[in-house]
Amino acid sequence: MQDTHFRSGRECHLVLPAAFRASIPVLLGYTTLGLAFGLTLVAAGLPWWLSPVMAVFIFAGAAQFMAVGLLQSGAGLFEIALLTLLLNGRHAVYGLSLLGPFRSAGKWKPYLIFGLTDETYGLLTTVKAPAQIDETKFFAAVTALNQSYWVIGCTAGSLVGSALTLDTAGLDFALTALFIVLLVEQVRAVKQWGPYLAAASACVVALLVSPRNFLLVALAVATGVLALLRGKIEESAGAPRPDSGGGA
Repeated sequence: MQDTHFRSGRECHLVLPAAFRASIPVLLGYTTLGLAFGLTLVAAGLPWWLSPVMAVFIFAGAAQFMAVGLLQSGAGLFEIALLTLLLNGRHAVYGLSLLGPFRSAGKWKPYLIFGLTDETYGLLTTVKAPAQIDETKFFAAVTALNQSYWVIGCTAGSLVGSALTLDTAGLDFALTALFIVLLVEQVRAVKQWGPYLAAASACVVALLVSPRNFLLVALAVATGVLALLRGKIEESAGAPRPDSGGGA
């Protein structure tokens, strides 16, 4: 029993520092963006405590910013739920690419699914767990740390907004800035032209076909292009092809 506790404590001692180092880019982005969200929420006339509650139970930056405007305009619960589902539909595409890594996640799987944000996905697909650390525990630690940064930022922003009167115009650009940082990290880690071709094609088609439904159209086009290029991408990455007798 003592050996089990010792190994568990030693592994935890290794997991948290490794996960923290990997999540530093998100720490800087989420605390800043969370601060902006808290300020925006209070400036919209909503109670400060709603910010940390949303950070804990919703944990979706773009959806939370959207929800502030919808709540402020008096939108109904069904409308808010439907728009949130459409906005976060891209997470289903993310999840498909993580079916393998999450297959053996066990008790951590529900939380890993819940905590899969754009930024967390970017980390989980580019940063490898150290050799001596269990991959599932590393993923869970990264996800939990990322959410803790978001909760801290949202709470601090709403408290500051309640105490001070500030101009919040332009603060939501922090979300765009964070995406740019993560894109740079992805480009440095994924040195293949296929995914970027898919993204560029999706953006152009979505702008031409339906700017009002840009996100949904871009996701559909990007998924289709990636499906067509899947063989070449896997071949370039050295992954086993489905018909080559490799593992699933």
